[in-house]
Amino acid sequence: MNPLDATISRLLAEFGPDAVPDAPLGSLTTYRVGGRAALLVSVESADQLRRIGEVVASADADGIDLLVIGRGSNLLVADRGFPGIAVQLGERFASVEVEGTTVRAGGATPLPVVARRSVAAGLSGFEWAVGVPGTIGGAVRMNAGGHGSDMAASVLGVRVVDLRSGEDAEMEPSQLAFGYRCSALRSEQVVVECRLGLRPGERDAGEVELAEIVRWRRDNQPGGANAGSVFTNPVGDSAGRLIEMAGLKGLRIGSAEVSVKHANFIQADLDGSADDVAALMAAVRLRVIELFDVDLHAETHLVGFDPPVSVAAGVGP
Repeated sequence: MNPLDATISRLLAEFGPDAVPDAPLGSLTTYRVGGRAALLVSVESADQLRRIGEVVASADADGIDLLVIGRGSNLLVADRGFPGIAVQLGERFASVEVEGTTVRAGGATPLPVVARRSVAAGLSGFEWAVGVPGTIGGAVRMNAGGHGSDMAASVLGVRVVDLRSGEDAEMEPSQLAFGYRCSALRSEQVVVECRLGLRPGERDAGEVELAEIVRWRRDNQPGGANAGSVFTNPVGDSAGRLIEMAGLKGLRIGSAEVSVKHANFIQADLDGSADDVAALMAAVRLRVIELFDVDLHAETHLVGFDPPVSVAAGVGP
């Protein structure tokens, strides 16, 4: 038995109904397209996460692909699926506690919930997150941001469990090495809790700012099945501006289309194809290179695709 099958067998035995083989994965993302995972494990405690890491480590399974699923708001799963073990954090990881100007949030807590809870507590500095559909854990990993701020501006520290070793450790901001839409966290490192340092503020003013951000996003960004911004902004420019200047709004490949409302969004049809989305990303990237000599880099995380497909779509250095 190969390491993946052996690991799946052990996890099935240990987690019972919380471990599902050949589980739908694409439907757990905001694109709502894509294939299945070899195994999906739902967890409700850090102890369970550590146990997964111990099983993987004991199987000498360095070659097994591991993936953490939050709300799937920045994820595109290939139609053929993900040939590895996906882990999804349960509701017990979706807690928020406020102590003075410090907010503790579980890794599965939606960003809008944290934004609203912090404002309700009379704190300021996290209003920008009300319009971002991801979770705290994913936001830390990619240093999510918007409206002039990002996670790096507020994170005091995180607790991380490594799915490849079972190690449970605290990490400081310097260890996270935040950059533009990136951090030092690897895909197998699960953020189970994050501490945010915010500022005293006025609740009424905060509520007004929340409403303005929500209204701006509704007016300027499309709804439907998408994963937010597809490409990161080049230094000193906007990916959306370049794509629009290239005349690519409305460009369609199969079931995927560049949004006519915001050029840096790709929308997928109901029951569409993740492979179409990846192909459209590659076509957009190539056209922008041809016209402006600017290489766009994917903000969307692609899983299950062959490396050449991911590279063509803008994944990589």
